[in-house]
Amino acid sequence: MRVLFFPKYTRLGASSRLRTYQYLPYFRDQGIDVDCSPLFDDYYLQQLYQKKAISRVKIIKAYISRLFKLFTSARYDLVIIEKELFPYLPAFAEQALALFKIKYIVDYDDAIFHNYDLHPNKWIRTILKRKIAKVMEGASLVVAGNKYLRDYAKKAGATNIIIIPTVINTDYYTVKNSENQEEVIIGWIGSPSTLKYVRNIVPVLQNLKNKYPLKLHIIGGKAGVGFEGYEEVLEWSEEAEVDLIRQFDIGIMPLNDDAWEKGKCGYKLIQYMGCGLPVVGSPIGVNNEIIQNGVNGYKATDLVSWKQGLEKLLEDKNLRECMGKEGRIIVEEKYSYKVAKNRWLQILQEVHNY
Repeated sequence: MRVLFFPKYTRLGASSRLRTYQYLPYFRDQGIDVDCSPLFDDYYLQQLYQKKAISRVKIIKAYISRLFKLFTSARYDLVIIEKELFPYLPAFAEQALALFKIKYIVDYDDAIFHNYDLHPNKWIRTILKRKIAKVMEGASLVVAGNKYLRDYAKKAGATNIIIIPTVINTDYYTVKNSENQEEVIIGWIGSPSTLKYVRNIVPVLQNLKNKYPLKLHIIGGKAGVGFEGYEEVLEWSEEAEVDLIRQFDIGIMPLNDDAWEKGKCGYKLIQYMGCGLPVVGSPIGVNNEIIQNGVNGYKATDLVSWKQGLEKLLEDKNLRECMGKEGRIIVEEKYSYKVAKNRWLQILQEVHNY
């Protein structure tokens, strides 16, 4: 079987790394001939994360390069697309694949349809609001990271849908060693664009610091959140992220209760739990399933419940360890690469043979 993957980014992009690149070595081991063609390169992502202007010429070149690669699609048995082929253009490319009977699978870990149907520009809303629905409708299979994305695919008219969550490799994510330390480290990992959620709970942290010896670690955010004197901003790298998370004692994932957030796949929570950490998070979208209140952590719907959940964990080391163990079990059962890779292999074979 020959399979052509169209991820949006290189390995530097979290969604592409987790939804595409993590599986490629396994597919090759299973005898699948894999070709991978990302749309954007590392430079694009670095500029994006640093909120710097990106050359339109560079973007156009990336689109042209993808278009040429798309012309080779007929040589492959399957095409797998991360989200869409050409962002902010109509679904002409995906519709062409369907027209020429080229089987394609499309994979989602974010509600990117809201980039269009909720866009502030009325022309983008008008022209592209059903773009992702059309992409899904023409796919041989839609892979959704959660129920919210699955439900959208159903409404879009997709006939073949499966949920595969975003997962971690539990061989790499190992449980942190129990240590006696004065400070309890509350930790968060993410990108500069999602750091805004952490700022929402700074008043809670300010209140708790007066009673408990705590510190906030921020990985990948590139900046602090105003918790001066008690926060440490750490540089993210793929090689270092697990070791950095294992320094935490509690993992947090605050979110806003908006449409975009409902499509997220709770990856931060899964990372924390994989390292044996208790979690506190907003029960938005799939977070509400991942967090089992009082078992592996606490659901926090407002500043009061954020304070209550964090305080229980701050004052009880044994509780942190017990909840961390429960979280690890949940990850091994539901959010493990070892489980997901077999499901992916099965669906590739099924779509290929259909």
